[in-house]
Amino acid sequence: MPSRPVSSIRPVGTAAERERAPEHTGDHGPVGALDRIPGHGGEGVPGHGPVGMPGLGGEGSRGRAAEGVWGGGAAGAGAEAGALSPLPPAHPPISTAPTAPTSTSAFADASGPAQASAAASSPGRPGDSADVVIIRRTLDEIGPVADKVTSYFYALLFVRHPDLRALFPAAMDTQRDRLFKALLTSVKNVDDTAYLTEYLSHLGRGHRKYGTLPGHYPAVGECLLTALARYASSTWGPEAEAAWVRAYTKISQIMIDAAAEDELVAPAWWQAEVVSHELRTPDIAVVTVRPDQPYPFLAGQYTSVETPWWPRVWRHYSFAAAPRSDGLLSFHVKAVPAGWVSNAMVHRARPGDVIRLGPPSGSMTVDHTTDNGLLCLGGGTGIAPIKALIEDVAERGHRRPMEVFYGARSDHDLYDLDTMLRLEQSHPWLSVRTVVALGRGGGPRRSLSGQLPDAVRQYGPWWEYDAYLSGPPGMIRNGVDALVGVGIPSDRIRHDSVEELVAAGD
Repeated sequence: MPSRPVSSIRPVGTAAERERAPEHTGDHGPVGALDRIPGHGGEGVPGHGPVGMPGLGGEGSRGRAAEGVWGGGAAGAGAEAGALSPLPPAHPPISTAPTAPTSTSAFADASGPAQASAAASSPGRPGDSADVVIIRRTLDEIGPVADKVTSYFYALLFVRHPDLRALFPAAMDTQRDRLFKALLTSVKNVDDTAYLTEYLSHLGRGHRKYGTLPGHYPAVGECLLTALARYASSTWGPEAEAAWVRAYTKISQIMIDAAAEDELVAPAWWQAEVVSHELRTPDIAVVTVRPDQPYPFLAGQYTSVETPWWPRVWRHYSFAAAPRSDGLLSFHVKAVPAGWVSNAMVHRARPGDVIRLGPPSGSMTVDHTTDNGLLCLGGGTGIAPIKALIEDVAERGHRRPMEVFYGARSDHDLYDLDTMLRLEQSHPWLSVRTVVALGRGGGPRRSLSGQLPDAVRQYGPWWEYDAYLSGPPGMIRNGVDALVGVGIPSDRIRHDSVEELVAAGD
């Protein structure tokens, strides 16, 4: 079947490079700004290559979630090569006007006749631009066959660009659906420039450690559009293609610019030597490391970890202590079935081993401008960032009530209870209650029985408290519902992204 390639997507370059480069005003073909290549020819942000070009990979879960979106599926260069088949019939060329060279104005929403007619035929939410309306139609069509779209996308990427396959982890099945989850987040918010910039700038900075270069984005974008053209045949056409090109360009450009800016002030990753490894239970270890250079972070944040035994596989872990004068960092790691990184950290890592750390991330930090009390729920190894928050408050010397509920399946799983009790004895403003799901609870003190959210309801009132939750996704969901139910406004409840926790594979 005859076909033609989708519109060519090329990197626009970093913001600084665009300022130096003269504006091109000639005929750039069907995609306007995307055909400009000011200067760097695919060179740019250096980095390591854990998950290669993860593009829109999300970070946010502590100790459990796999990183990277562009990994996934059964699509290897060999496994899926035979599945490739011709594209749908060719579409007419897209015509867009040249755009300004700056990072923001280059992606202003077009409002030409083509977009207007599409919006009229497919109503969206009030305030949606024509591009978002078109994009939603495409997403609705591919929803039932998302797995096929994902597999076809990776097959295209690895066949057309086999050099990129080496940048991805060997096993990608745990990341299969992450691409489209991230795309949904990004393209559905493409009209909200402030939100999109914050969301994607964080990802762009974090993905420097993958070795992502500006030249990788066009390869991913073109394969993505080709896959959409194949599986969204009813809604795909020149207008849809143009809308997706504009949206993808905006998304990728924000990430490219953020990475380039971050390169000026921070390394892509840190080397960290294990200096202490303490096995608290058969499957939980407290691991302390010394970074090779200063590592700035805030109590309550997390980072990504790669071990030497599983290159290009990264997992997130919270810092288990506030920043220390000696620069050491500690993590609480629980080995889970088939968890590559967690099992390596618990059962293989020893003092002298060197791991890699990505940049710090997360907003579950204390607001020191208020006198609100702090209500903290920590389930399992989720107690690690709670402990860091306690230390942070203590170091400030500002006494404010802090109520901690420490949950586990049984008393045996309260692996850090001695530390929490010592902190309670040292700080009169701190109260620690333990909650166990199984049994009546004994040990050093009688634990509450049941689930953490149910235990919190027995106490209070809490409406003058800021709430912090860390633990499994089910606990966070139920905990948020319980806290809102007892009067804590949702904007004063901080926790990891539940979507990231659900994607947990380690």
